[in-house]
Amino acid sequence: MLSAFSNQMADAVERVAKSLVMVNGRARQPATGIAYADDIVLTADHVLERENNLTVQTHDDRVLGAQIIGRDASTDLAVLRVQGLGVPLATAAAGARAGQLALAVGRPSPDGVMASLGVVSKVGSSLRIGRSSAILERYIQTDAIPYPGFSGGALVDVTGAVFGLLTTGLVRGAAMVIPMDIALKVASALTKQGYVKRGYLGIVSQQVRLPPAQRSDAQEYGLLIVRVEENSPAERGGLLIGDILLAVEGQPINDADDLMAVLHGDRVGKPVAVRVSRGGIAQTLTVVVGQKS
Repeated sequence: MLSAFSNQMADAVERVAKSLVMVNGRARQPATGIAYADDIVLTADHVLERENNLTVQTHDDRVLGAQIIGRDASTDLAVLRVQGLGVPLATAAAGARAGQLALAVGRPSPDGVMASLGVVSKVGSSLRIGRSSAILERYIQTDAIPYPGFSGGALVDVTGAVFGLLTTGLVRGAAMVIPMDIALKVASALTKQGYVKRGYLGIVSQQVRLPPAQRSDAQEYGLLIVRVEENSPAERGGLLIGDILLAVEGQPINDADDLMAVLHGDRVGKPVAVRVSRGGIAQTLTVVVGQKS
């Protein structure tokens, strides 16, 4: 049984290994990238310290030039175009669950891939990234060791399918995993337009507890608007200082993270229903979501 288990782990690493490339984007330690589409590689943004003279090295020792076609520091993701890449493409795994066995796999040197075994420690529901307006809808934590150069590499299941992309560039050097479906969604936006759209209203707010009559099981707090930026979507939509923001498009807003999550890129440039409490009376306004620069 132990021999069969050991071979299964080695087979999983071998299966994903050909989809991983070594990324030469900084003077020190190389990093890793995941081939997920023809001539396209997904990697961590923070490992690209230069934009010129980028190269990747494949499993069969070819060194190829790479071009950045989009990058997003907020989610620490970047997309590279590599002409003539010609490697097998990675396969996304079904959603990770806490307790599942997982392998962290990277190609941090010309010597080949490295791997470490662990479990999925946690699947988080959301993660606000630093002071940016970006929020990951989900994230994964693992106790598999991310060795130097593993950023941009893969956390895989026991079949070699990819749970997500490894990075130490999101939370003060801590190892995090961006679920593959979310990483690919960001990659699609980067490939199409070179950046990720993020919406904003143009307000400064603080969390306040709602009066008992306005609370519900889903909502105990709202956002008190303390400033409305000049010529912002909020000003044009009629939001005022002193309003308490309750909901956007029917989704309760308990805190700033709730607001950021609801203003995703698909809503940029579109009108949304914003429910506020003004003088204790609830009313609904229409605001066209702006694009954060």
